[in-house]
Amino acid sequence: MVATPEKLDHKHEHLSGQERVAVLLMGYGEVESYEDFANYNEQALNLLTAKFAPVPTWIYPPLARLLALFDRHEWGHTHHDFISPHNAIFEKQRAGIEKNLQEKWGDRVQVFKAFNFCAPFLPHQVLTEIQNQGFDKLLIYPLLVVDSIFTSGIAIEQVNNALSQVADNEHWVKAQRYIPSFYNEPAYIDLMAHLVEEKINADLASAYLPSQIGIVLMNHGCPHKAKGFTSGITESQILYDLVRDKLINRYPLISVGWLNHDTPLIEWTQPNAEQAAKNLIQLGAKVIIFMPIGFATENHETLLDVHHIIHALEKKHSDVGYVQMACVNDDPQFLAVAAEWANAHIAELLSENATAVNPQLASGHHHHH
Repeated sequence: MVATPEKLDHKHEHLSGQERVAVLLMGYGEVESYEDFANYNEQALNLLTAKFAPVPTWIYPPLARLLALFDRHEWGHTHHDFISPHNAIFEKQRAGIEKNLQEKWGDRVQVFKAFNFCAPFLPHQVLTEIQNQGFDKLLIYPLLVVDSIFTSGIAIEQVNNALSQVADNEHWVKAQRYIPSFYNEPAYIDLMAHLVEEKINADLASAYLPSQIGIVLMNHGCPHKAKGFTSGITESQILYDLVRDKLINRYPLISVGWLNHDTPLIEWTQPNAEQAAKNLIQLGAKVIIFMPIGFATENHETLLDVHHIIHALEKKHSDVGYVQMACVNDDPQFLAVAAEWANAHIAELLSENATAVNPQLASGHHHHH
């Protein structure tokens, strides 16, 4: 095969470190070793709980250790040494999005993953790697359905903490872009509705009337008060309404179901997923589908919490059927559109002139009375 000028050009650019974009794909990450629970919980408490609960910081380490005991009990005993598949799925998502992007951009674009709470992929560790590889243009891309202080908010907080650790006069990052969320992207909405319809047609249509099929569309639970930060309720509600609109004419029994964390004294979004299912059963549902729409990647909430909910419902309503659907995960359709959402930003970054940012200058911009 003869190297076309374009191919040579790519290679040359790559060697001189010019015009490349690092895509920083960000997710939560979940512990894979039970030894890490306390550390994980402490970081989560510091970054998350602090945004909505009036908890003094000295309580975090002991509280984290206490929660770790509960986690170990739940994952280890109740669920037979459950190990979350989250990180493995996220790696497949990263690889699939990179493959789609490189088909368009070649090696000018590389996708890196960072987890909020899991070494060795903590944001500061990954950004160091990106810098070492000579990238100076960065697309920050939390692979999170909804933008809130608990999702992309902590992602940006951690990126900023990492990026502020710069000794030089000139910052290594010369251009930045950001993708906050995709709760209202038509391709995502269509895919959610399509997956539900596909499941019904494959497994349920021959046994139940459409009006007997209850659909619980599950969002990430949100506290109502988060010190004035965006807590995700608005976008989650819009996401639910958009998916519901696609299904309601065929399947009238649809409810939002929030996957809340049981924390005392905090007012969470309602109805929770269990209550939502009970409500639909009361209206005559003979089978309930649980579909996570507010999560792109499987995690302990979509797996264990929903498993608990179904178990509790089966005790009270044993005559009803229950179907637990997977997140969109590494569905090729999803990875193709997720890459597509990045294309316009990558094009902008590649065409943009680099801007040198000198952190030392920031001190001159403080407000003087």
